[in-house]
Amino acid sequence: MTARERVKELIKAFPKVYPNAHTELNFKNPLQLLVATILSAQCTDKRVNMVTPALFKKYRTAKDYADAPQAEFENAIKSTGFYRAKTKSIRGAMHAIAEEHGGKVPDTMEELNALPGVGRKTANVVLGNAFHKNEGIVVDTHVIRLSQRLGLTKHKDAEKIELDLMKLVPREHWTDWSHWLIWHGRRRCYARKPDCSSCEVFRLCPSGKVFLRTGQAQKPQAD
Repeated sequence: MTARERVKELIKAFPKVYPNAHTELNFKNPLQLLVATILSAQCTDKRVNMVTPALFKKYRTAKDYADAPQAEFENAIKSTGFYRAKTKSIRGAMHAIAEEHGGKVPDTMEELNALPGVGRKTANVVLGNAFHKNEGIVVDTHVIRLSQRLGLTKHKDAEKIELDLMKLVPREHWTDWSHWLIWHGRRRCYARKPDCSSCEVFRLCPSGKVFLRTGQAQKPQAD
């Protein structure tokens, strides 16, 4: 089975396994999602969702974030880790949004990428989930791991992996594809010991038999 054929079968299978797959960051508008996505770097979505309710209540506009006292904001997001860098990114991006975009989060890859602290991955999250635009594929640690295990790429670099996936996955599925792989990575295809014996797409995974043969598979664990 070729990689393209495998992707075609996975697109049929994953919606049945994860019919409600979506970003697990809580948000109500593009501004909130941008903030949550920046906070999610090197941090679990669960932790981010514990921090954002108070944050979203206090800061409602791009200007609110841009004008937030640095020490105050750092303290508010401290538990997400790398809080100084994240504060700099959020305040910088929000200042640009307030000054250059009339307070509204831009909805193009070029404009989002131009914001301080916003890379392609973050832009893809916002475009796909807040604006429903398939401009690229979100490549996080789960997507990297599963793309390699499923034989869809030999690269380790996120940007090269994204290019490989964009050639294989039909554009209308780009946002969903990330959700499916992230959900599967969190619930079944763990980094150290994937639960191959219970995997719903085992027959489509060229790595599955190897994991089972080497005894690396085990029962599901909490993410």
